Amino acid sequence: MGEQTKTTTATYPVRVSANALQNIDEITGYIAFINHQPLNAIKVGDAIFSTISRIEQNPYAFRICDELPTKSKIYRKAVCLSWVIIYKIANQEIVILGILHHSRKPSTVKALRRIK
Repeated sequence: MGEQTKTTTATYPVRVSANALQNIDEITGYIAFINHQPLNAIKVGDAIFSTISRIEQNPYAFRICDELPTKSKIYRKAVCLSWVIIYKIANQEIVILGILHHSRKPSTVKALRRIK
C-alpha cells in the first residue's frame, strides 16, 4: 500500500585524542586505586565510552561549549555523570579533546583548544 523508506543514521568517525585517553585513565585510576572502588571505576569508564558512542551517533544533540566560543560552533560538550566530555566537529570528524570534572575552572577548558 504505502511506500516504506529506510532511514539510516549517519555516524561520524570519532578520534579520541591522547589527552582524552589520559583523562580517562586518570579518572578510572583515581576511583580504583585512591578511592579503593574498582567496580565503580569500571562503571564510570563504561559510562564515558557509552557517552562517546552517543556522540558518534548524533554529535549535534549536545550543547555548544560556551567556554570555547566560535562562529561555526564546532566545540560541544556532553555531560556524563560528574564529567564533561569536550569535543569538536570538524571536516565530518569528531575529535574528543578531553574529559574534565564539571567543577574545573573554565581556563582548563580553554587549554583544550590547542589539542589537534
